[in-house]
Amino acid sequence: MSSRSGPLSTLPEKPAHASATLTPALIQPLSTLRRRRLFMLVANLATVALVLAGMVALGAHDGFSLVDGLLLVCALAITPWNSIGFWNAAVGLYLLHGRRRGVEAAAPFLAPPLPEGQITARTAILLTVRNEDPSRALARLKAVKADLDLTGHGGAFDFHVLSDTSRPEIAAAEEALVAAWRAQEGPSRIFYRRRADNAGFKAGNIRAFCTDAGERYDFMLPLDADSLMGADTILSMVRLMAAYPRLGILQSLVVGLPSQSAFGRIFQFGMRHGMRSYTLGASWWAGDCGPFWGHNAVIRVAPFRDACHLPELPGGAPFGGPVLSHDQVEAVLMRRAGYEVRVLPVESESYEENPPAATDFVGRDLRWCLGNLQYLRLLTVPGFARSLQPMSRFQLVWAILMFVTVPAHPALLALLPLAAADAGPAYPAALALALYAGMMAMALLPKLAGVADVLLTSGGVARYGGALRFAASVAVELVFSFLLSAITAMAVTLEMVRLLLGRVRASWRAQARDGHGVDFAHAARAFWPQTVFGLAVLAALLAVQPVLALWASPVLAGYVLAIPFTMATADPRLGRLCVRLGLCAVPEEFRPSRVQRLLAGESFEARRAA
Repeated sequence: MSSRSGPLSTLPEKPAHASATLTPALIQPLSTLRRRRLFMLVANLATVALVLAGMVALGAHDGFSLVDGLLLVCALAITPWNSIGFWNAAVGLYLLHGRRRGVEAAAPFLAPPLPEGQITARTAILLTVRNEDPSRALARLKAVKADLDLTGHGGAFDFHVLSDTSRPEIAAAEEALVAAWRAQEGPSRIFYRRRADNAGFKAGNIRAFCTDAGERYDFMLPLDADSLMGADTILSMVRLMAAYPRLGILQSLVVGLPSQSAFGRIFQFGMRHGMRSYTLGASWWAGDCGPFWGHNAVIRVAPFRDACHLPELPGGAPFGGPVLSHDQVEAVLMRRAGYEVRVLPVESESYEENPPAATDFVGRDLRWCLGNLQYLRLLTVPGFARSLQPMSRFQLVWAILMFVTVPAHPALLALLPLAAADAGPAYPAALALALYAGMMAMALLPKLAGVADVLLTSGGVARYGGALRFAASVAVELVFSFLLSAITAMAVTLEMVRLLLGRVRASWRAQARDGHGVDFAHAARAFWPQTVFGLAVLAALLAVQPVLALWASPVLAGYVLAIPFTMATADPRLGRLCVRLGLCAVPEEFRPSRVQRLLAGESFEARRAA
């Protein structure tokens, strides 16, 4: 049976069984969410208006020039993304530490305690793979199964390996490993299927499962090859889905596993504490129209199968064809069908691995860039956007803006020498400095709110290895984030130029999971444009206004140092040093969860067998 995406005309308005399964009311009154969304709208519009007023005043000191106008456009392009991040983090921090039961205000389904009786719903846990190291991927799935079996509820779960592998030697290894697993534990709950082609990529693979076997299950839980989830988290999420029949997708807050790579551990350290306040604040006002990240989420199978069939986008490459960033489209289709999409905005045993080097990280970002820009074509299909919830339309537009506005960052830097050359003796330097500081503060607040959350939480600093280690790790990560953001900004800008020329078409490829070095030749091929751009802007600023070059150095450093930064953060020696010092460690490095300990045992057995 084909698993290709269908035309937009085949998308149903609502699953046929919806009226029989939905409860009379949403988990949360819409009036509450409307008030919260109005607050966020006003707060963000006021923030943008302040930046606009400041930029206009800055440009008007000696007559508004073309350069002033271009700087204004760049600043306005950058501000909305930073502003929403600022307010999400501020609201989230307030809910965590300024209000009683603040988490429940954002996630009301967590308020009543759920009974912990026998699980009656059937859930399929899906591992989607394509040309991955099969022993590595299966070790994670086996650890999940072992953890569930230890709870006594394992019989409610089946395990499906859904392969799109195209390399015969890897496919043979997959089949052999699954066969050995089935022989060891019994075949009744472990299944393997490989498609002859990967039509529709990962989304097509899951759709084929829903069509062929979905009727046997109430819920499904997709996992990526680097995913890991603990039994307690899975059981809690399944119980929530069973208790709230209107929940269509429940997305867990995914955090990074301990990494041996310096790049991976520094990145995930920042994401770990930075995501808590941000995600809680976003959940507070997104509510029933939450995001879906494609993995580590429990999904109600029937409405997903009936209502979330992805369209085949019209036109040719790079924007036509199968939807690459399928997850958010599936979320808005689930919401359109009358089901809620919610985030579980608390840390739990829901893990993933992050890219081990800057080259891998940028490659992943560029795949996401193309996938999100496809939404431009999706939203222009007649009638599609009007059929969505207003919040769902916003989420698709916001996903587009996440990348469309990125070129404003290098463009603003490129304009700085021209602006400095035009500045007269009456230039309002104090206002310029205030604007610069304000925009930096907006960009940094999600990270700083995460740091404040750790400091304000009883035992929070101890979870990260103590005050000295945590403080050093925060300092390292802040420098790291400045350098990495410059690299990705230029990479996305160049990718968008290539996309406009029709020269790029992404595909679903196996990702690097383990730490590896990056030599000079590889780093230079990848990031020489960043280096040339940074040196050119720096030289121009030094020639025109050396003091301005000093102020711009935190942002320019990422461009100038792109090549040595990539090599250093991928160097296994630096990774080993960070591990030895406990630098940028996440809490599970000091106190592993049970599923992590099970995974360590599975990984050891796999290495011994190899």
